[in-house]
Amino acid sequence: MSAELLKTPLHALHIELGAKMVPFGGYDMPVQYASGIITEHKHTRTAAGLFDVSHMGQVLLQGEGADAALESIVPVDIIDLPKFKQRYALFTNDQGGILDDLMVTRRDHDLFVVVNAACKAQDIAHMQQHIGSRCTVRPLPDQALLALQGPQAVTALARLNAGVQTLVFMTGGHVTLDGIDCFVTRSGYTGEDGFEISVPADKAEQLARALLAQPEVKPIGLGARDTLRLEAGLCLYGHDIDTTTTPVEGSITWAIQKVRRAGGARAGGYPGASVIDTQLAQGASRKRVGLISSERMPVREGSRVITADGTDIGVVTSGSPSPSLGQPIALAYVSSKLSAVGTEVFAVVRDKRVAMTVTTLPFVPNRYYRG
Repeated sequence: MSAELLKTPLHALHIELGAKMVPFGGYDMPVQYASGIITEHKHTRTAAGLFDVSHMGQVLLQGEGADAALESIVPVDIIDLPKFKQRYALFTNDQGGILDDLMVTRRDHDLFVVVNAACKAQDIAHMQQHIGSRCTVRPLPDQALLALQGPQAVTALARLNAGVQTLVFMTGGHVTLDGIDCFVTRSGYTGEDGFEISVPADKAEQLARALLAQPEVKPIGLGARDTLRLEAGLCLYGHDIDTTTTPVEGSITWAIQKVRRAGGARAGGYPGASVIDTQLAQGASRKRVGLISSERMPVREGSRVITADGTDIGVVTSGSPSPSLGQPIALAYVSSKLSAVGTEVFAVVRDKRVAMTVTTLPFVPNRYYRG
């Protein structure tokens, strides 16, 4: 007997809105609503979509040395993170592999951390084990998390509080929405402008209804969330990055600031630092790239990537037809020697070869609001 699926505070609302529900990260989650994934995807790219991401883990790190403590288990600059600024980070293991990716925001008296749903329990245990003696690791199970994404997200949210317009990409603040005290960051995982809103679980449905009452906003399921993040070239943990991939292989070295690299003022000191520093200097044998095809055949996760002569050079980790481009797109790990933009390769789909080209990421330009 499998474990009972958990429900987010918006579960009843999803059912009321006609969602098709699927298991995801241990939760019963909406994969799509009646209009379907492609319509939801395009609505988010042109207007505003509301996503329930309450399955993700929210944690506060509290205490004087919380920033230094967290910095000891991530290859990222946390100590110099300014107040109300947000940063993408990675938990690494001793081999330089990625345990999870996470978001960190410095607030007045704590660090606000958001981790992935499927890794939530192990991430909290990891923090308690490694830094629990240096700071307080406080999970927030009574907080829900909503993401409002798309070019009209700011228009819709500003009706509830005009102050959100002053936020820029990767900043946050305490904001009252529909009379509810929330913590809002201007961020998300779609490549669009938008916001993530931490709201008390018992007020989540009230806030969701207030947002859905705005003419720009429609509910969006996990299906479109996946195609949106893929078009944005963003990694999905457990697929495009995992314990067997390093930040260098995963092409996310932009997340490792100079101060934490070899020769930097606070270099190393985190798990796997020697492996990652060596790869930063010398490169890795394989690399995550974007692939695009002019053919119609969708290329899915697990498809092998080969050269014209049939040599195996890698594997697809995420793939889908792109609703915005009308072409199959994929993220894949390939041999670094064949990772240059413009390289012609083939994905193998049911014993058929699909011609693909290594392309720049993101597939669809990001539209974050930087002020």
